[in-house]
Amino acid sequence: MDVPGRSFTFENEEGRLLSGLLESPEGTPRGWAIFAHCFTCGKDSRAAVHISRALSRAGIGVLRFDFAGTGIGGGQGEAVSFASDVTDLKSAAKAMTAAGMTPSLLIGHSLGGTAALVAAADLPDIVAVATIGAPAELQHILKVFNASDLDTVRRDGEASVEIAGRPFLIRRSFIDAVEEVDVEKTVAALRRPLLVLHSPVDQVVGIEHASRIFVAARHPKSFVSLDMADHLLADAADANFASAMVASWANRYLPPLVADLPQVEAAGGVEAIETLAGKFQLKVRSGEHTIYSDEPASVGGLGSGLSPYELVSAGLAACTVMTMRLYANRKGFPLERASTRVEHKKVADMMPPDRFTRTIVLDGPLDDEQRARILEIADRCPVDLTLIRGSDVQTELVDAPSPDSSSQSAA
Repeated sequence: MDVPGRSFTFENEEGRLLSGLLESPEGTPRGWAIFAHCFTCGKDSRAAVHISRALSRAGIGVLRFDFAGTGIGGGQGEAVSFASDVTDLKSAAKAMTAAGMTPSLLIGHSLGGTAALVAAADLPDIVAVATIGAPAELQHILKVFNASDLDTVRRDGEASVEIAGRPFLIRRSFIDAVEEVDVEKTVAALRRPLLVLHSPVDQVVGIEHASRIFVAARHPKSFVSLDMADHLLADAADANFASAMVASWANRYLPPLVADLPQVEAAGGVEAIETLAGKFQLKVRSGEHTIYSDEPASVGGLGSGLSPYELVSAGLAACTVMTMRLYANRKGFPLERASTRVEHKKVADMMPPDRFTRTIVLDGPLDDEQRARILEIADRCPVDLTLIRGSDVQTELVDAPSPDSSSQSAA
Protein backbone atom coordinates (compact mmCIF):
# COMPACT_ATOMS: atom_id res chain seq x y z
CA MET A 1 0.00 0.00 0.00
CA ASP A 2 1.43 3.36 -1.01
CA VAL A 3 0.52 7.02 -0.65
CA PRO A 4 -2.27 7.65 -3.17
CA GLY A 5 -1.19 11.08 -4.36
CA ARG A 6 1.58 11.23 -6.94
CA SER A 7 2.68 13.99 -9.28
CA PHE A 8 1.45 14.06 -12.86
CA THR A 9 2.92 16.71 -15.18
CA PHE A 10 1.75 17.26 -18.73
CA GLU A 11 1.94 19.83 -21.53
CA ASN A 12 -0.98 21.98 -22.59
CA GLU A 13 -1.58 23.01 -26.20
CA GLU A 14 0.90 25.90 -25.87
CA GLY A 15 3.65 23.58 -24.67
CA ARG A 16 3.53 24.80 -21.08
CA LEU A 17 4.03 22.23 -18.35
CA LEU A 18 1.07 21.98 -15.99
CA SER A 19 1.46 20.48 -12.52
CA GLY A 20 -1.06 17.89 -11.37
CA LEU A 21 -1.58 15.32 -8.66
CA LEU A 22 -3.12 11.88 -9.17
CA GLU A 23 -5.25 10.42 -6.39
CA SER A 24 -5.10 6.73 -7.25
CA PRO A 25 -7.50 4.23 -5.67
CA GLU A 26 -6.52 1.04 -3.90
CA GLY A 27 -7.07 -1.95 -6.14
CA THR A 28 -8.28 -1.83 -9.73
CA PRO A 29 -9.73 1.61 -10.63
CA ARG A 30 -13.37 1.67 -11.69
CA GLY A 31 -12.52 4.65 -13.83
CA TRP A 32 -10.67 7.97 -13.89
CA ALA A 33 -11.83 11.54 -13.40
CA ILE A 34 -10.48 15.08 -13.77
CA PHE A 35 -11.24 17.81 -11.23
CA ALA A 36 -11.32 21.42 -12.47
CA HIS A 37 -10.76 23.95 -9.69
CA CYS A 38 -12.49 27.29 -9.20
CA PHE A 39 -11.32 30.64 -10.63
CA THR A 40 -9.36 31.81 -7.56
CA CYS A 41 -8.42 28.34 -6.32
CA GLY A 42 -5.93 25.66 -7.30
CA LYS A 43 -5.53 21.92 -7.19
CA ASP A 44 -4.94 22.03 -3.42
CA SER A 45 -8.17 23.83 -2.50
CA ARG A 46 -10.36 22.17 0.13
CA ALA A 47 -13.00 21.19 -2.43
CA ALA A 48 -10.41 19.75 -4.84
CA VAL A 49 -8.67 17.70 -2.16
CA HIS A 50 -11.79 16.38 -0.40
CA ILE A 51 -13.67 15.43 -3.55
CA SER A 52 -10.64 13.87 -5.25
CA ARG A 53 -9.83 11.75 -2.22
CA ALA A 54 -13.45 10.76 -1.66
CA LEU A 55 -13.68 9.53 -5.25
CA SER A 56 -10.37 7.65 -4.96
CA ARG A 57 -11.63 5.89 -1.83
CA ALA A 58 -14.69 4.89 -3.83
CA GLY A 59 -12.42 3.28 -6.42
CA ILE A 60 -12.21 6.20 -8.87
CA GLY A 61 -8.83 7.72 -9.68
CA VAL A 62 -8.71 11.52 -9.98
CA LEU A 63 -6.34 14.04 -11.52
CA ARG A 64 -6.41 17.54 -10.04
CA PHE A 65 -4.11 20.13 -11.59
CA ASP A 66 -3.47 23.86 -11.71
CA PHE A 67 -4.78 25.67 -14.76
CA ALA A 68 -2.34 27.90 -16.60
CA GLY A 69 -2.76 31.56 -15.66
CA THR A 70 -3.65 30.92 -12.01
CA GLY A 71 -0.37 32.20 -10.63
CA ILE A 72 0.22 28.71 -9.20
CA GLY A 73 2.79 26.13 -10.20
CA GLY A 74 4.90 28.35 -12.42
CA GLY A 75 2.11 30.06 -14.33
CA GLN A 76 2.44 33.43 -12.63
CA GLY A 77 2.25 36.33 -15.04
CA GLU A 78 0.36 34.37 -17.68
CA ALA A 79 -2.95 35.85 -18.74
CA VAL A 80 -6.16 34.30 -17.44
CA SER A 81 -8.23 32.77 -20.21
CA PHE A 82 -11.43 30.73 -20.01
CA ALA A 83 -10.59 29.24 -23.41
CA SER A 84 -7.23 28.05 -22.06
CA ASP A 85 -8.99 26.42 -19.08
CA VAL A 86 -11.09 24.41 -21.53
CA THR A 87 -8.09 23.42 -23.63
CA ASP A 88 -6.12 22.57 -20.47
CA LEU A 89 -8.86 20.10 -19.54
CA LYS A 90 -8.64 18.56 -23.00
CA SER A 91 -4.86 18.37 -22.71
CA ALA A 92 -5.18 16.69 -19.32
CA ALA A 93 -7.59 14.12 -20.76
CA LYS A 94 -5.23 13.46 -23.67
CA ALA A 95 -2.25 13.00 -21.33
CA MET A 96 -4.18 10.67 -19.04
CA THR A 97 -5.34 8.58 -22.00
CA ALA A 98 -1.76 8.31 -23.24
CA ALA A 99 -0.77 7.10 -19.77
CA GLY A 100 -3.47 4.40 -19.82
CA MET A 101 -5.89 6.26 -17.55
CA THR A 102 -8.63 7.44 -19.91
CA PRO A 103 -10.95 9.74 -17.90
CA SER A 104 -14.68 9.00 -17.75
CA LEU A 105 -15.79 11.80 -15.43
CA LEU A 106 -15.33 15.57 -15.29
CA ILE A 107 -15.98 17.41 -12.02
CA GLY A 108 -15.72 21.18 -11.94
CA HIS A 109 -16.00 23.76 -9.14
CA SER A 110 -17.34 27.25 -9.90
CA LEU A 111 -15.83 28.49 -13.19
CA GLY A 112 -14.08 25.13 -13.41
CA GLY A 113 -17.54 23.58 -13.58
CA THR A 114 -18.44 25.73 -16.56
CA ALA A 115 -15.14 24.82 -18.22
CA ALA A 116 -15.92 21.14 -17.64
CA LEU A 117 -19.32 21.52 -19.34
CA VAL A 118 -17.73 23.14 -22.38
CA ALA A 119 -14.77 20.74 -22.58
CA ALA A 120 -16.97 17.63 -22.31
CA ALA A 121 -18.46 18.34 -25.74
CA ASP A 122 -15.10 17.50 -27.35
CA LEU A 123 -14.23 14.55 -25.08
CA PRO A 124 -16.21 11.50 -26.26
CA ASP A 125 -14.81 9.25 -23.51
CA ILE A 126 -16.40 11.41 -20.80
CA VAL A 127 -19.57 9.60 -19.69
CA ALA A 128 -20.80 12.05 -17.01
CA VAL A 129 -20.18 15.58 -15.68
CA ALA A 130 -20.67 17.09 -12.20
CA THR A 131 -20.61 20.81 -11.38
CA ILE A 132 -20.35 22.54 -8.00
CA GLY A 133 -21.45 26.16 -7.72
CA ALA A 134 -20.99 26.72 -11.46
CA PRO A 135 -22.20 29.93 -13.16
CA ALA A 136 -24.71 29.64 -16.00
CA GLU A 137 -23.14 32.56 -17.82
CA LEU A 138 -19.52 33.61 -18.06
CA GLN A 139 -20.36 37.31 -17.76
CA HIS A 140 -20.93 36.56 -14.09
CA ILE A 141 -17.19 36.18 -13.56
CA LEU A 142 -16.71 39.86 -14.39
CA LYS A 143 -18.45 40.73 -11.12
CA VAL A 144 -15.37 39.67 -9.15
CA PHE A 145 -13.41 42.56 -10.69
CA ASN A 146 -13.48 46.17 -9.62
CA ALA A 147 -15.09 48.47 -12.19
CA SER A 148 -11.88 50.52 -12.35
CA ASP A 149 -9.85 47.40 -13.20
CA LEU A 150 -12.23 46.53 -16.02
CA ASP A 151 -11.97 50.09 -17.33
CA THR A 152 -8.17 49.77 -17.30
CA VAL A 153 -8.33 46.48 -19.22
CA ARG A 154 -10.66 47.96 -21.85
CA ARG A 155 -8.51 51.11 -22.17
CA ASP A 156 -5.00 49.62 -22.04
CA GLY A 157 -5.70 46.12 -23.32
CA GLU A 158 -4.61 44.36 -20.11
CA ALA A 159 -4.16 44.87 -16.37
CA SER A 160 -2.88 42.99 -13.36
CA VAL A 161 -5.66 42.71 -10.80
CA GLU A 162 -5.69 41.20 -7.33
CA ILE A 163 -8.37 38.65 -6.45
CA ALA A 164 -8.41 36.67 -3.22
CA GLY A 165 -4.95 38.00 -2.40
CA ARG A 166 -3.35 36.81 -5.64
CA PRO A 167 -2.46 38.73 -8.84
CA PHE A 168 -4.12 37.78 -12.14
CA LEU A 169 -3.28 39.16 -15.57
CA ILE A 170 -6.52 40.07 -17.37
CA ARG A 171 -6.63 41.02 -21.05
CA ARG A 172 -9.37 42.51 -23.19
CA SER A 173 -9.64 39.17 -25.04
CA PHE A 174 -10.77 37.54 -21.79
CA ILE A 175 -13.63 40.01 -21.40
CA ASP A 176 -14.61 39.58 -25.04
CA ALA A 177 -14.48 35.77 -24.81
CA VAL A 178 -16.76 35.44 -21.77
CA GLU A 179 -19.46 37.31 -23.65
CA GLU A 180 -19.35 34.83 -26.55
CA VAL A 181 -19.89 31.49 -24.76
CA ASP A 182 -23.53 30.39 -24.39
CA VAL A 183 -23.35 28.04 -21.39
CA GLU A 184 -27.02 27.02 -21.44
CA LYS A 185 -26.86 26.13 -25.13
CA THR A 186 -23.76 24.04 -24.41
CA VAL A 187 -25.53 22.24 -21.57
CA ALA A 188 -28.56 21.50 -23.75
CA ALA A 189 -26.30 19.84 -26.34
CA LEU A 190 -24.23 17.94 -23.75
CA ARG A 191 -26.30 14.72 -23.76
CA ARG A 192 -24.37 13.26 -20.84
CA PRO A 193 -25.58 12.52 -17.30
CA LEU A 194 -25.20 15.72 -15.27
CA LEU A 195 -25.05 16.33 -11.53
CA VAL A 196 -25.55 19.92 -10.36
CA LEU A 197 -24.52 20.73 -6.79
CA HIS A 198 -25.19 24.23 -5.48
CA SER A 199 -25.81 26.02 -2.22
CA PRO A 200 -29.01 28.08 -1.92
CA VAL A 201 -27.06 30.63 0.14
CA ASP A 202 -24.10 30.92 -2.24
CA GLN A 203 -23.17 34.61 -2.18
CA VAL A 204 -20.72 34.38 -5.11
CA VAL A 205 -22.74 32.41 -7.67
CA GLY A 206 -26.44 32.58 -6.83
CA ILE A 207 -28.70 29.53 -6.79
CA GLU A 208 -30.49 30.82 -9.90
CA HIS A 209 -27.44 29.72 -11.91
CA ALA A 210 -28.00 26.12 -10.83
CA SER A 211 -31.65 26.40 -11.87
CA ARG A 212 -30.70 27.64 -15.34
CA ILE A 213 -28.14 24.87 -15.85
CA PHE A 214 -30.54 22.21 -14.59
CA VAL A 215 -33.43 23.37 -16.76
CA ALA A 216 -31.20 23.55 -19.85
CA ALA A 217 -29.84 20.03 -19.34
CA ARG A 218 -31.39 16.90 -20.84
CA HIS A 219 -32.08 13.83 -18.73
CA PRO A 220 -30.51 12.07 -16.93
CA LYS A 221 -29.82 14.99 -14.63
CA SER A 222 -29.69 15.35 -10.86
CA PHE A 223 -29.58 18.24 -8.41
CA VAL A 224 -28.17 18.22 -4.86
CA SER A 225 -28.61 21.17 -2.52
CA LEU A 226 -25.52 22.00 -0.46
CA ASP A 227 -27.75 23.68 2.12
CA MET A 228 -25.74 26.21 4.19
CA ALA A 229 -22.41 25.78 2.38
CA ASP A 230 -20.44 28.79 1.16
CA HIS A 231 -19.15 29.02 -2.38
CA LEU A 232 -15.69 27.65 -1.61
CA LEU A 233 -16.93 24.81 0.62
CA ALA A 234 -14.68 26.19 3.37
CA ASP A 235 -16.37 24.08 6.04
CA ALA A 236 -14.99 20.52 6.03
CA ALA A 237 -18.45 19.09 6.67
CA ASP A 238 -19.79 20.76 3.51
CA ALA A 239 -16.84 19.54 1.44
CA ASN A 240 -17.30 16.02 2.80
CA PHE A 241 -21.01 16.05 1.98
CA ALA A 242 -20.39 17.22 -1.58
CA SER A 243 -17.71 14.56 -1.93
CA ALA A 244 -20.05 11.79 -0.79
CA MET A 245 -22.78 12.93 -3.18
CA VAL A 246 -20.45 13.01 -6.20
CA ALA A 247 -18.99 9.60 -5.36
CA SER A 248 -22.43 8.03 -4.86
CA TRP A 249 -23.83 9.54 -8.07
CA ALA A 250 -20.83 8.43 -10.15
CA ASN A 251 -21.47 4.80 -9.20
CA ARG A 252 -24.29 4.61 -11.77
CA TYR A 253 -22.05 5.39 -14.71
CA LEU A 254 -18.94 3.31 -14.05
CA PRO A 255 -18.13 -0.41 -14.00
CA PRO A 256 -18.52 -2.20 -10.64
CA LEU A 257 -15.66 -2.40 -8.20
CA VAL A 258 -13.26 -5.29 -8.63
CA ALA A 259 -12.90 -7.20 -5.36
CA ASP A 260 -9.11 -7.15 -5.29
CA LEU A 261 -8.34 -5.27 -2.06
CA PRO A 262 -5.90 -7.23 0.11
CA GLN A 263 -7.38 -8.87 3.19
CA VAL A 264 -4.75 -9.30 5.87
CA GLU A 265 -6.76 -11.27 8.42
CA ALA A 266 -8.14 -14.76 7.95
CA ALA A 267 -11.92 -14.56 7.51
CA GLY A 268 -12.89 -16.81 10.42
CA GLY A 269 -16.33 -15.37 11.16
CA VAL A 270 -17.76 -13.92 14.38
CA GLU A 271 -20.60 -15.36 16.47
CA ALA A 272 -22.77 -13.38 18.91
CA ILE A 273 -24.80 -15.37 21.46
CA GLU A 274 -27.16 -14.07 24.14
CA THR A 275 -25.96 -14.76 27.66
CA LEU A 276 -29.51 -14.09 28.99
CA ALA A 277 -27.95 -11.80 31.60
CA GLY A 278 -29.64 -8.43 31.36
CA LYS A 279 -31.51 -7.24 28.27
CA PHE A 280 -28.63 -6.96 25.80
CA GLN A 281 -25.50 -8.78 26.99
CA LEU A 282 -23.89 -10.97 24.33
CA LYS A 283 -20.89 -13.27 24.24
CA VAL A 284 -19.00 -12.56 21.03
CA ARG A 285 -16.67 -15.30 19.85
CA SER A 286 -14.22 -15.69 16.99
CA GLY A 287 -11.91 -18.68 17.08
CA GLU A 288 -10.19 -18.70 20.47
CA HIS A 289 -11.17 -15.12 21.28
CA THR A 290 -14.16 -14.08 23.40
CA ILE A 291 -15.41 -10.62 24.37
CA TYR A 292 -18.74 -9.24 25.63
CA SER A 293 -21.01 -6.78 23.91
CA ASP A 294 -23.70 -4.81 25.73
CA GLU A 295 -25.51 -1.51 25.92
CA PRO A 296 -24.99 1.17 28.57
CA ALA A 297 -27.07 1.05 31.76
CA SER A 298 -28.73 4.32 30.67
CA VAL A 299 -30.64 2.43 27.97
CA GLY A 300 -31.32 -0.72 29.98
CA GLY A 301 -28.10 -2.68 29.50
CA LEU A 302 -25.53 -3.81 32.03
CA GLY A 303 -22.70 -1.76 30.57
CA SER A 304 -20.56 -4.91 30.53
CA GLY A 305 -19.07 -4.56 27.06
CA LEU A 306 -18.77 -2.52 23.89
CA SER A 307 -22.00 -1.57 22.13
CA PRO A 308 -22.46 -2.67 18.49
CA TYR A 309 -21.46 0.74 17.11
CA GLU A 310 -18.49 0.81 19.47
CA LEU A 311 -17.43 -2.53 18.01
CA VAL A 312 -17.65 -1.06 14.50
CA SER A 313 -15.66 1.97 15.69
CA ALA A 314 -13.11 -0.38 17.28
CA GLY A 315 -12.68 -2.15 13.96
CA LEU A 316 -12.03 1.15 12.19
CA ALA A 317 -9.63 2.34 14.89
CA ALA A 318 -7.68 -0.95 14.92
CA CYS A 319 -7.49 -1.12 11.13
CA THR A 320 -6.29 2.49 10.98
CA VAL A 321 -3.43 1.92 13.43
CA MET A 322 -2.37 -1.33 11.75
CA THR A 323 -2.37 0.28 8.32
CA MET A 324 -0.31 3.25 9.51
CA ARG A 325 2.17 0.90 11.22
CA LEU A 326 2.61 -1.25 8.11
CA TYR A 327 3.17 1.84 5.97
CA ALA A 328 5.59 3.53 8.40
CA ASN A 329 7.65 0.34 8.75
CA ARG A 330 7.82 -0.16 4.98
CA LYS A 331 8.92 3.47 4.44
CA GLY A 332 11.37 3.44 7.37
CA PHE A 333 9.60 6.34 9.12
CA PRO A 334 10.52 6.76 12.84
CA LEU A 335 6.99 6.12 14.12
CA GLU A 336 7.33 4.99 17.72
CA ARG A 337 3.66 4.53 18.56
CA ALA A 338 0.32 5.32 16.91
CA SER A 339 -3.12 5.52 18.46
CA THR A 340 -6.56 6.26 17.08
CA ARG A 341 -9.81 7.22 18.77
CA VAL A 342 -13.03 6.79 16.79
CA GLU A 343 -16.39 8.25 17.79
CA HIS A 344 -19.68 7.49 16.06
CA LYS A 345 -22.82 9.62 15.99
CA LYS A 346 -25.94 10.16 13.92
CA VAL A 347 -26.10 13.54 12.21
CA ALA A 348 -29.55 14.93 11.49
CA ASP A 349 -30.26 15.93 7.87
CA MET A 350 -27.07 14.26 6.63
CA MET A 351 -27.20 11.39 4.15
CA PRO A 352 -25.93 8.89 5.03
CA PRO A 353 -26.51 9.95 8.67
CA ASP A 354 -23.58 8.05 10.21
CA ARG A 355 -20.41 9.99 10.98
CA PHE A 356 -17.26 8.35 12.29
CA THR A 357 -14.81 10.93 13.66
CA ARG A 358 -11.24 9.68 13.83
CA THR A 359 -8.57 11.31 16.01
CA ILE A 360 -5.01 10.14 15.42
CA VAL A 361 -1.90 10.57 17.57
CA LEU A 362 1.54 9.84 16.11
CA ASP A 363 4.50 9.61 18.51
CA GLY A 364 8.07 9.79 17.33
CA PRO A 365 10.51 12.20 15.63
CA LEU A 366 8.51 12.45 12.41
CA ASP A 367 8.86 15.46 10.12
CA ASP A 368 5.83 17.26 8.68
CA GLU A 369 5.92 15.39 5.36
CA GLN A 370 6.09 11.99 7.09
CA ARG A 371 3.17 12.88 9.33
CA ALA A 372 1.15 14.04 6.33
CA ARG A 373 1.83 10.83 4.43
CA ILE A 374 0.95 8.59 7.36
CA LEU A 375 -2.25 10.57 7.94
CA GLU A 376 -3.13 10.30 4.26
CA ILE A 377 -2.65 6.53 4.23
CA ALA A 378 -4.97 6.21 7.25
CA ASP A 379 -7.87 6.98 4.89
CA ARG A 380 -6.93 3.88 2.89
CA CYS A 381 -7.25 1.24 5.60
CA PRO A 382 -9.49 -1.66 4.43
CA VAL A 383 -12.21 -1.08 7.06
CA ASP A 384 -12.39 2.61 6.11
CA LEU A 385 -12.81 1.66 2.44
CA THR A 386 -15.48 -0.89 3.36
CA LEU A 387 -17.47 1.77 5.24
CA ILE A 388 -17.07 4.31 2.44
CA ARG A 389 -17.86 1.98 -0.43
CA GLY A 390 -20.67 0.09 1.27
CA SER A 391 -21.22 -3.63 1.68
CA ASP A 392 -23.62 -6.39 0.72
CA VAL A 393 -25.25 -8.02 3.78
CA GLN A 394 -27.02 -11.34 3.28
CA THR A 395 -29.12 -13.12 5.90
CA GLU A 396 -29.93 -16.80 6.22
CA LEU A 397 -32.13 -18.49 8.84
CA VAL A 398 -31.13 -21.99 9.99
CA ASP A 399 -32.56 -24.31 12.61
CA ALA A 400 -30.92 -24.55 16.01
CA PRO A 401 -29.09 -27.85 16.54
CA SER A 402 -31.16 -30.37 18.53
CA PRO A 403 -29.86 -31.59 21.90
CA ASP A 404 -29.48 -35.11 20.50
CA SER A 405 -27.33 -34.03 17.58
CA SER A 406 -25.20 -31.93 19.92
CA SER A 407 -24.51 -34.85 22.21
CA GLN A 408 -23.74 -37.16 19.27
CA SER A 409 -21.32 -34.59 17.84
CA ALA A 410 -19.60 -34.31 21.22
CA ALA A 411 -19.20 -38.09 21.38
